Amino acid sequence: MMRTHTCGELTKKDLKKEVTLCGWVDTRRDHGGVLFIDLRDRYGKTQIVFDPKHSQDAHKGAEQLGREYVVRVNGIVRERPEGMVNKGLATGEIELIVNHVDILNPADTPPLEIDDRYLASEEMRLTYRYLDLRRPTMQKHLMMRHTAAQTAREYLSSQNFCEIETPMFVKTTPGGARVFKVPSRVHPGKFFALPESPQMYKQLLMVSGMDRYFQLARCLRDEDLRADRQVEFTQIDLEMSYIGEEDIYLLIEGLLKSVWKRVLHIDIPTPFRRITFHEAMMKFGSDKPDLRFGLEFVDVTKIAGKADFSVFKSAVDKKGVILCLNAKKSNFTRKDIEDLTEIAKLYKLAGLAWIRVTAGGKLESSIVKYLSEDIQKEIIKASGAEEGDVLFFAAGDFEKTATGLGQVRLEVGRRLKLIKEGEWNFCWVVDFPSYEWDEEKERWQARHHIFTSPKDADIDKLESDPGSVLAKAYDIVLNGVELGGGSIRIHRKDVQARCLQVTGLSYEDAIKKFDFLLRAFQYGAPPHGGIAIGFDRMCALLCGESDIREVIAFPRTKNVENPMDGSPQEWQESMLKELYLKTDIPKKP
Repeated sequence: MMRTHTCGELTKKDLKKEVTLCGWVDTRRDHGGVLFIDLRDRYGKTQIVFDPKHSQDAHKGAEQLGREYVVRVNGIVRERPEGMVNKGLATGEIELIVNHVDILNPADTPPLEIDDRYLASEEMRLTYRYLDLRRPTMQKHLMMRHTAAQTAREYLSSQNFCEIETPMFVKTTPGGARVFKVPSRVHPGKFFALPESPQMYKQLLMVSGMDRYFQLARCLRDEDLRADRQVEFTQIDLEMSYIGEEDIYLLIEGLLKSVWKRVLHIDIPTPFRRITFHEAMMKFGSDKPDLRFGLEFVDVTKIAGKADFSVFKSAVDKKGVILCLNAKKSNFTRKDIEDLTEIAKLYKLAGLAWIRVTAGGKLESSIVKYLSEDIQKEIIKASGAEEGDVLFFAAGDFEKTATGLGQVRLEVGRRLKLIKEGEWNFCWVVDFPSYEWDEEKERWQARHHIFTSPKDADIDKLESDPGSVLAKAYDIVLNGVELGGGSIRIHRKDVQARCLQVTGLSYEDAIKKFDFLLRAFQYGAPPHGGIAIGFDRMCALLCGESDIREVIAFPRTKNVENPMDGSPQEWQESMLKELYLKTDIPKKP
């Protein structure tokens, strides 16, 4: 080995030892002819000293050193002088007086600072990602990701799961996300798809008798990007046979408890809270509610619906809802209210009605004139309104209204500084509707996917009332972020046929689209179910980040480009010819 120790390892127990370190020159300071350099590797930093009184040769060599030079130094560990201890550094009590230095590789001046205090632009960071990854924060993130992955593997292995890899070149199936297509050279005119998830294959593994499967699966989706989405990402994917929802809850709570304990040394309490989909939407306006603060909605449909206000009347006539959000002690200005109204409009609401509670419980708003004194009193009582509160109202279709007001709730929470940082608030969202009505196609469609099992008690309502059928589906949510989701699958042909008919498909039609999976089910499929945890999202939360690119080594820009390697690239004619392809790109007007 070229080194005896790392740059984050030496302490007072190593005093007087002769050691060899390797790393990058992080900073350089000249104190009256004595040179001090912080040597850095992924384990930390060590202060090394070049004193001409100790070694003229080493000091002379140090004079050539520049930022990010790769060097090897040999020297003696000594205690730092009194008053020079750096308590913020693991090696802060010692320094290395250098006997000899070797320049392993000189370096050009880096185009960005290798320093957490000076963050470069996104374009620069991704163009020189290999330099950005040298920053301590990024190295810490990747190590935390590694620890989380190892912990997940150890935990699932301890629960009798077998890690199995599924194919990356697959047949595309309808539904789900847009997939990437890969032309086949061997079979001209035919294409593979890259998997958006291992869903079909993990269910086939249950048919094969593997009983408990998992993998840290690479998934690829040709979709527009955002802070929590990349075209290629990783999920902790698993499937089990002979289980029900309770088995999934217990397993995943144990998995997350293990990860948080190993990575952050935090004991998260279990079991997690469970909230039905309807309760989550009705109280928080989201199927991934942030439970770190209150501001729960109040359903005032029966109260406000009696008012002589056209917006409220229309909502009631169309069998919609009127929801109220009480921004307690907010004292919002008119500008604040206008900002929140714009957020509501972004999420397809026509706007927000509002009422300010002033001194003596008097209500101030343009809509108060439409509310009788009795209605005003009922609203104050139902919402718990007091002086200084501002009440926001949204009215209309249940899901659209709840979703829009839910986004307002989040912004109110941020403005009032109600969100408690450092708190881990997990919950399960359960009892999702099995189907939703597609207005354009005028038919029911599966809300999750067509293999999701309905609740046993609701099977008899499949033909008569599909909208009331609940699914054996579940999402795991943390601090308003959906960590993952899954379901118990349909494994019986008769139930599958009935569920398909709800969406306008026959079993025969489905076999044409999902031939190999449904064919496999004919040979004895056990009851089974599973879940997929968004590993990148989980790691981002563990690292205190909101953008998953901060925990991915080589992510892409929002335009799905990699400025570091220049992908995607144009293909030469010879490459296209080999694949029997031609390009026909429309010219921009």
